[in-house]
Amino acid sequence: MTVPKKQRCPICGKSETPAQKPFCSQGCRDRDLLQWLGDGYRIPGPPADPNAPHPGLDSTHDPD
Repeated sequence: MTVPKKQRCPICGKSETPAQKPFCSQGCRDRDLLQWLGDGYRIPGPPADPNAPHPGLDSTHDPD
């Protein structure tokens, strides 16, 4: 039987706690959320085409 490896907080590297898994504390959980909300985990890509149709809109539907 293998002993499970102790998981580390992805923000600070301390041991995670069961209540805040995978983080060690509410503070690190909040820091991660702020990264997501502030586009801190954004992946650069090519510029968007301003003339391209929005993928969520159906341009064939006529409301009248």
